[in-house]
Amino acid sequence: MTNSEYIKAIEMRTSRRSYKSIALDKDTAQVIRDMVDYVNEKSGLHFVFIEDASFAFSVFSGRFSAVAVCGPDTVAAREDCGYYGETIVLQCVYHGLGTCWVSGTYNENKILESIELPKKNRLYCVIAIGFANPKKSLKENIMYKATHKNSRSYQKMIEACDERLPAHYEYAMQLVEAAPSAVNRRPVKFRYENGLISASVDEPYSDKSIDFGIAKLHFQLGASAKGIKGEWINGVFTEDKNRVIKFPEINSSYEKGDSENE
Repeated sequence: MTNSEYIKAIEMRTSRRSYKSIALDKDTAQVIRDMVDYVNEKSGLHFVFIEDASFAFSVFSGRFSAVAVCGPDTVAAREDCGYYGETIVLQCVYHGLGTCWVSGTYNENKILESIELPKKNRLYCVIAIGFANPKKSLKENIMYKATHKNSRSYQKMIEACDERLPAHYEYAMQLVEAAPSAVNRRPVKFRYENGLISASVDEPYSDKSIDFGIAKLHFQLGASAKGIKGEWINGVFTEDKNRVIKFPEINSSYEKGDSENE
């Protein structure tokens, strides 16, 4: 997927817990398996695709598959689980599937019994994936209101800022605000000081680090959309100056009417 397609998926994404009683077709299931294999090879994590995961859920309805989000018991792996898991979520959403990050509202033992988990790896959470019902159920609407009533704006996620954020970082933070997190708590704290933006969570050895990984991806996609390429290194977003993309200054004689609408 292109960067713009990922951002479109961010705009489309909403957590879904009500699915049709239809299994994923074989081709779609295989694509998700391929994504899982790619993530595992690239990151060293241990994601597992479960074709029918409805047996482990009581709050969800219908039939759906899932990705068991697993990896080594380290802070870095937790962050990577969020980062790479969200790439799968956004690709599924862009192609019309419903998804939901799930931690705590499923039977963990049943999931563990259905997968082979290497030693020194753990199950962090799961991602439900399926054909969502066109309209949200009453239960979904109630859960949405309950988890979003105290939503934090991106401005409240910034605990220090010694000057105004550049426009490209403001946009990136807007995408962070749209990132999913457990009970919508948005635990990541950002700092913008001396021209650098950094981030952290209070309890890195917890599922808050998964939220951090998701937020890092959203920020990176937002910055990239504005021409700023970079990556997160030790909690600091580090720009790649050789990959910064900027348009030339628009000539004063330029007439907007000469351009095509995008």
